[in-house]
Amino acid sequence: MRANYTENSQLLVVTVCLQLQVFSHLAAFCFVIVCKAIRILPSCCFYCRVMSDLNSSPKQTQGQMDLVYGLNDRPKPFIAFFAALQHLLAIIVPIVTPGLLICLALGVSAQETNMILSMSLVISGVATYLQCKKVGPFGAGLLIVQGTSFNFIGPMIGIGSAMVAAGTPVEAVMASIFGVVIAGSFIEMGVSRILPWVKRLITPLVTGIVVLLIGLTLIKEGLISMGGGYQAMSDQTFASTDNLIMSCTVLAIIILLNRVKVVWVKSSAILIALVVGYILAGFMGYLNFSGLKDAPLIQIPTPMHFGISFSWSLFIPMAFIYLVTSLEAIGDVTATSKISNQPVDGPVWMERIKGGVLVNGANSFLAGIFNTFPSSVFAQNNGVIQLTGVASRYVGIWIAVLLVILGLFPAVAGVIQAVPQAVLGGAVMVMFGAVAASGINILSGTQLDRRALLIIAISLGLGLGVAQVPQILEHLPELPRNIFSSGVATGGIAALILNLVLPETKK
Repeated sequence: MRANYTENSQLLVVTVCLQLQVFSHLAAFCFVIVCKAIRILPSCCFYCRVMSDLNSSPKQTQGQMDLVYGLNDRPKPFIAFFAALQHLLAIIVPIVTPGLLICLALGVSAQETNMILSMSLVISGVATYLQCKKVGPFGAGLLIVQGTSFNFIGPMIGIGSAMVAAGTPVEAVMASIFGVVIAGSFIEMGVSRILPWVKRLITPLVTGIVVLLIGLTLIKEGLISMGGGYQAMSDQTFASTDNLIMSCTVLAIIILLNRVKVVWVKSSAILIALVVGYILAGFMGYLNFSGLKDAPLIQIPTPMHFGISFSWSLFIPMAFIYLVTSLEAIGDVTATSKISNQPVDGPVWMERIKGGVLVNGANSFLAGIFNTFPSSVFAQNNGVIQLTGVASRYVGIWIAVLLVILGLFPAVAGVIQAVPQAVLGGAVMVMFGAVAASGINILSGTQLDRRALLIIAISLGLGLGVAQVPQILEHLPELPRNIFSSGVATGGIAALILNLVLPETKK
């Protein structure tokens, strides 16, 4: 009798969640229609109420985006809510995915994984609020959404798994990870104060190589997820027919939805595909609600749940990634400024990127304290701004509130955690491939002369070589072995040194 009650409760939770997903998509669609109507109404009825809202926006000039609500406009509450919901649809999966992958790879318990995912949402909400509101030197004062960064997944899984294999308890590994996250955050906060010097040292060539290496090393993790993850490897079910059906179905749906001409469908393609994969996994009997059973009603943030420790082998590659993430944030803040009809050079722009990078670092510090992973500025929200025409930073405050509310209720994280890793693998394969493509895009914007090609060749060769054949380092002393144990760190250091040593070709 009790078992039937539990099963019925689980089914009820899933049904409610799915209904909420459907409602969210319908609400987002309604918001797009409303926005389009608002664009038309002023020309039909000059004296309508919407006109008064639009009058507060600056007049559009040549080359500017046609915005329904500008940066400092205050949309009515129901419009602001629907705009925030659209952003939430685009970012909620990327926010929780890095933490879920790391926890699954390292064997973190379901209850502690639930806590980490909940804190990812809360900390992302806090950072989003700071970016939009701008509190003192913290924040860019733009509609910027922040979430857990994909850049750190590779080193954390690679080095963390090696520590677990060597006999280190999982709790001690997590303590080392969060200690390094706290230490690395000061690098990013320091970078925000010396941005011009750092930009001269870490050029787009170096940044492109590092981002490309991050993407290429993550693809391995994507394939492991598609096959069912590390747990499937241990129980001999890796790459089973069921796992491949679930992962390939999600991947195929993402591809098909990106062929649909409706823009909001494209922007929510990953989320829609995961919902379909979630339903498919339920029919196949692969949903696991163990993380939901013992979850508390409300998740109270607990500082340093795992304690705090430090690992040089983990810190070295992450320190370099912190530098690169800072430079990525510059590009993301600049892009948001541009589509928000704000300056992209001069003192105002420089103040915005300094504040944006500072929040990146400060929020990573909070993430380490409250047991989650480093965060960064998300570029996804720029597409949503272009889609809706809403660039108001006050919408960002709504997004922040929604993220914090979702994070404080562990049932949300429990439902997300129930997704089989094979379902998640179909989505992360696209996300990780997009990281590599972003690196290629950065490199395409540089002049690829003989010098640049030589730097790329050597850096990629060393970085990917170490990642594939780590035995090459086994006879080195401990310190250099720790430094070069990550392919990203090896390739990044090589790119940085070669960029300084090799003279630039005179034009």
